[in-house]
Order: sequence, then structure tokens, then C-alpha cells
Amino acid sequence: MSRTSPHTYLQETELSRRGLFRTAGGLTAALALGGTFAATTADAAPATFTHPGMLHNAGDINRAKVRVAAGTDPWLSGWNKLTANTHSSSTWTANPQATVYRGSGYPENYGILYNDIAAAYQNALRWQVAGTAANGDCAVRILNAWANTLTSIQGNADRFLAAGIYGWQFANAAELMRGYAGFDLNKFKQMMLNVFYPLNNQFLTGHNDACITNYWANWDLCNMASVLAIGILCDDGAKYDQAVTYFKSGAGNGSIQHAVPFLYPNVDGYDLGQWQESGRDQGHTMMGMGQMGAICEMAWNQGEDLYSYDGRRFMKAAQYVAKYNLGNDVPFTTYTWGTGQSCAQSSQTVISADSRGQGRPVWAMLHYHYGRRLLLDDKYISQMCFSVAPEGGGGDYGSTSGGYDQLGFGTLMFAK
Repeated sequence: MSRTSPHTYLQETELSRRGLFRTAGGLTAALALGGTFAATTADAAPATFTHPGMLHNAGDINRAKVRVAAGTDPWLSGWNKLTANTHSSSTWTANPQATVYRGSGYPENYGILYNDIAAAYQNALRWQVAGTAANGDCAVRILNAWANTLTSIQGNADRFLAAGIYGWQFANAAELMRGYAGFDLNKFKQMMLNVFYPLNNQFLTGHNDACITNYWANWDLCNMASVLAIGILCDDGAKYDQAVTYFKSGAGNGSIQHAVPFLYPNVDGYDLGQWQESGRDQGHTMMGMGQMGAICEMAWNQGEDLYSYDGRRFMKAAQYVAKYNLGNDVPFTTYTWGTGQSCAQSSQTVISADSRGQGRPVWAMLHYHYGRRLLLDDKYISQMCFSVAPEGGGGDYGSTSGGYDQLGFGTLMFAK
């Protein structure tokens, strides 16, 4: 059976040119590259979506492939972390469910889903980087099995977390296998559009009938990431725009100014931004770095620079979160919000030390963007990145859902 080869470096050139157009000085850069561009509005989806174009573009894949083959670190160390993970084995057997439940009071089985997604993604990475057909075949078996079985996601409010987190992750695994012989991409798209998107959209527009500020930033962020990923996977500009618009101006806590409510300029020489969940605990705060980071990276690979939006507000938050979790002091402003359906007021007066310093595979994506793509001084982000390198993925950070909130393997795929 013939198989489609991983994408070539030529696609990265086109992506880089278009990405430059979206950033400051883009037109000058375009002319310097000898390119021509049609004018686009800042919030418009690309006229033609780039594939692969979610967490990883063709250049990311090619770089990892070349560096691993040459035995060069840190890529080789990242690769060894991937191949040591049991989820990346080509013998992984999918266990698709017709209904996935997440939430107390329900027959929870969502762990089956996030384990299978981790396996699909990790096998897809092994196929893309090493070209091993057994891994590509395994990834496709998992994706097809779920596309032919899953019909609904149910539970209490936590069903929205499941639809969000596992929606964008599943779409990323599928994006890596686009064009692979035997992968029923159309059937997979229908699952994403019929099972995941309705819940994503329902949460972002209705917030489970709660006060708009009731849910933490991560609830919005994972559903935004899923809508964005589904838009890219399905070449659906309306869904892509829905996610980007919400990032910039949404009413809930996942939009950028709500997720980073307070700014602190020039604290020990660095601009910082308080994260919305900083008074809650540091595990969820670092989860937020991964969820918003995924949104920014996916948009970047389609030519939209959300990383730098609103004066690099997200970078300021990432510096703040990294600085505190490295053991340093950071400023904190009392955070007050409305809860439940009545918007009863609640406040946090101090930053939380719960789960402080926890390792999560979220930092490589941020450091290799701000510190290497943009050549900015990202002191605290950089220190966090190298303190947890090489990054693993699902299965390397415990068996509970928190260990699967990010796809991981940033050292392998984002190092530059």
C-alpha cells in the first residue's frame, strides 16, 4: 500500500512569507523576499489554509526530522523522550467509545479518550519525523476507530472541558495524518463538526447559563482552541474567525484582557502580567500557558500573530507565571469576580502557592517563539523551558487528566 510522504520544506517558505505579512513590517519583509500579497483584514481567516498548520508546520517537521537523523540535541533528547513513551508504540490498540462521559455522577470513561488521543498524536509524530509506516498505520487506526464510533460527549459541566481539550488535541493528531492512505479524513471531520464543535460553541456563547465570569480562563481557552483547530482541519474560515475574534474581544475569562487582567511594567527589568487563575493554583495557571500557547501557535501557523497581540500581553503573563514558579516573588492585585448564576462576588487577595513549581510541558513552545523566533529577552520563560527539558507528553506526567492537558514534546518539535 502506498503512503503519502511527510510534507516538504517548501511549504514552510510560503508559510513564513505569509506570516511575515501579518506582523509589523510584514509588507517590507514581503518585498525583500520578492513576494506579492493580497491585502487582508487583521481578523480574516486565510484565503487558503496552510496544511499542516496547527501546532506544527512543514518546517517544524522537517527540522525535527533532519536534526534527529543527525543525532543533534536537544532534538535527539526530545525524540528519545517520545520513543520511550508507551503511547507512541505502533502496537497501541484503540478503545473507541460511542459516548464519552466526564463529570461526577456519570460513568466517567474520558480517560480512555485522552489516552487514545495521546497515542494517535505520538504515533503521528513518529511517522512524520522518522517515516515509520507502522506508526503511521497505528495513528490512522486510532483516528478511524473513533471517527466511526463516537457520537456524543456527556456529563455535568465538565463535558465542556472534555469537548474543548480533547477537541483541539484530536484535531492536531488528524492534521498530522492528512493525506495518509487509509485515513478517512472526511469521516473524522464529521465527528469533529457533529460531536465536538456544538459543545465548544454552546459553551462560548452560553457558558452553561452561568455568570459570564463564573468559569476559569481555561474553560474558555480549551473551547476556543478546539474551534480554531476544527476551523483549520475543515478549512472553515467562519470557525477560525470565531476563535480569533473571541481571543481578542470575547466576553468570558479566556479572552486576552480577561485572562491577563493586570499588567506590571518594569518589574526588575521585565514587564509582567497577572494570570486570571494565579490566585487559584499554579497547576491550572500553567495549564493556561499551554492552552493559550496552543491557540497562539496554531494561529501563527496560519499567518495570525496572536502571540504579540495587545502589546505581547500573553508574553507578560507567561513571564509572570514562570517567574513565580521559579521561586521568585511577583506582584498580585486582588482579583474579584462573579460566581454561579447570580454573579455572587468572590475575591482572591493573594497569589496561590498550591502546585508551585509543578512541571508541565508548556514552556518550550513559548520560549522557542519569544526567545528564538522573535529574539526577545524571555528570561523567566527560558529558565522554565530548560528546567523541564526535554519535554514529554501524555503518559509522562501522571495518569490523571492533568497529565494529558497538553500534547507535549515541545523540545522535539519547537526547538530552533
